[in-house]
Amino acid sequence: MRARATVVGALGSAAILAVAWQVGSSIDAASGGPAGVGAASTSKPAASAASSGSFTGASENTRYGSVQVKIVVAGGKITDVVPVHLTDRGGRSVQLSNRAAPILRAEVLKSQSAKVASVGGATYTTDAYLLSLQSALDQAGL
Repeated sequence: MRARATVVGALGSAAILAVAWQVGSSIDAASGGPAGVGAASTSKPAASAASSGSFTGASENTRYGSVQVKIVVAGGKITDVVPVHLTDRGGRSVQLSNRAAPILRAEVLKSQSAKVASVGGATYTTDAYLLSLQSALDQAGL
């Protein structure tokens, strides 16, 4: 049993390091540094400095319920991310979504994009949150 726990612990540590490495690569790419694995090289039109308003992303379904977010944009910058709906199938799902939403909001405001790391333990919520966010960003032209 102890050997199994050690293997699981080592795999978990490797997964955490991989996510941290990918996030670091994305940050390097965003700051003009060398692009690494996980850094996307898609070209998007530059957002107009006049882009302002509220934009609601598409509702994204998960096995634990739907997730939908709204962004508030002022002068081409994301100033707020508001969850319109978070997963709600089962108490544990609600707890995970309520824990993940503020973390995701803070990361999105810092990165000004949907390119943020997944919140551990809330993968379904994170994936749906970021898909809905990207939909709102597309509407805003960001």
